[in-house]
Amino acid sequence: MLALVLFSAFVAVTLAVTAWAGRRRHGSAEEFYAGGRLFSPMENGFAIAGDYMSAASFLGISGLIALFGYDGLLYSVGFLVAWLLVLFLVAELVRNCGRFTLADVVAARMRRRPVRIAAGVSSVTVSVLYLVAQMVGAGSLVALLLGGTSQVARTWTVVGVGALMVFYVICGGMRATTWIQIIKAVLLMGGAIALTLLVLVRFHGDLGTLLTTAARQSGHGADFLAPGLKYGGSWTARLDFLSLGLALVLGTAGLPHILSRFYTVPTARAARRSVVWSIGLIGGFYLMTIVLGFGAAAVLGTGAVRAANPAGNTAVPLLALDLGGGPDSTGGTILFAVVAAVAFATILAVVAGITLASSASVAHDLYGALRRSRPSYGGTASSYGDDASSEGRDGASRERGAAFGEVAVARAAAVGVGAAAIGLGLLAQDLNVAFLVGLAFAVAASANLPVLLYSLFWRRFTTRGAVWSVYGGLLPAIALVVLSPVVSGSPTAIFPGLDFQLFPLENPGLVSIPLGFALGWLGTITSPQAPDAAARHAETEVRALTGAGAA
Repeated sequence: MLALVLFSAFVAVTLAVTAWAGRRRHGSAEEFYAGGRLFSPMENGFAIAGDYMSAASFLGISGLIALFGYDGLLYSVGFLVAWLLVLFLVAELVRNCGRFTLADVVAARMRRRPVRIAAGVSSVTVSVLYLVAQMVGAGSLVALLLGGTSQVARTWTVVGVGALMVFYVICGGMRATTWIQIIKAVLLMGGAIALTLLVLVRFHGDLGTLLTTAARQSGHGADFLAPGLKYGGSWTARLDFLSLGLALVLGTAGLPHILSRFYTVPTARAARRSVVWSIGLIGGFYLMTIVLGFGAAAVLGTGAVRAANPAGNTAVPLLALDLGGGPDSTGGTILFAVVAAVAFATILAVVAGITLASSASVAHDLYGALRRSRPSYGGTASSYGDDASSEGRDGASRERGAAFGEVAVARAAAVGVGAAAIGLGLLAQDLNVAFLVGLAFAVAASANLPVLLYSLFWRRFTTRGAVWSVYGGLLPAIALVVLSPVVSGSPTAIFPGLDFQLFPLENPGLVSIPLGFALGWLGTITSPQAPDAAARHAETEVRALTGAGAA
């Protein structure tokens, strides 16, 4: 009951923030998508960390470490190392080249309609997959709170979280979403620090004792601390290990809700400083998930973690209950309630950010591309308006009208995206949330990262190459997931009673990521070069490196 009270208090605070942000909103596209670009690097860094440290991090990674020991560390390492790629190759250039979405960066030097449609479809797909993981985390948490007996309550929780995320986006836009993520990041870091200190105190600060106890309590002995418990033995397991590693390291730079955060600051320098702030916060947090994962194995035992939830999603709340004094103690009840409330806050904040990014892709990319009858090129006014000639009073009026129309479409899209995420989340309730996020990362690395890097660094890259790159990574990734053991052919699959499995790996990244890069290259070398391609690339390069003409 206390957990529900604390969670209700967080919901009340975030609803108040949303109402405050809604009153300050001016209705412009820049306000709705980017919060007016008024956030400082520190504020945006906390928001990025809040966006990135999802239920997969807090619940899923710790659970995987508690179940599989060393092999679970791959998620912590992969999620963190990915930010080096973002810092050195993506943050500043994306901020200078784009305006609101990934498609802005790619369309700056190509035919905008096919590129925007492809990038928009890919961004929405990645966002929905990511949302599914958060919905599964919410359902697992409520099942634990209610003793794991009420499937109806679990279902209604997923629906309730979806309804809240839609409300945040529709009423508050990016400004409300950012402040919710900042509040959530502070709460999550505070909760993780408290639990980590309690685990270390339990073992008198001796990490060696913690690890040996975890190995003994896991039932696997020394194998728990060695590679191979989950991703060893067969060749398929080892290839899955490599596939997952590629997806985690390369996927972050292609996540739409992460890329959109670079547009909420006024300059590229501020975007880079935001990433530095976020790396510090995220790095510290993932180090703590390692302690929490092994702590759950040592204190509870791997068997107890698996009995509470086969995917390990409830390891951290159960650990908090034990560290506080046990199920019947006041301290255990309070600590469990606090951790559960923080986990709920984590889920709500992340789903709001992802929903906003996906609705922006629908409105700004898909609706915007289909609404305009004439293709345009270039990286100045024509990149974002209907036509470079729409200037003056009439042109400004049309632009404002188009912006209001896009915002209305974005709000409607938030409802559709929320409904899709709820439906898929109900289907995937028994899968580990960190594993589900790994699938989203694989799709992002396959479809979004190749086109982004080619657009920024390859002078010859063409429209055909961009479209082939996106669909060449997206469609194989989705198809391979559908034909993998995740969906059918295994006891833990989404449809355990069916068997149409053809692809042996659980993560498609090993195949789909190279395909995305290869088809981008093939599409480029087989397409004719546009007469003004060199000039458009030069303009994009100057903007990317200097910020000249950036929004």
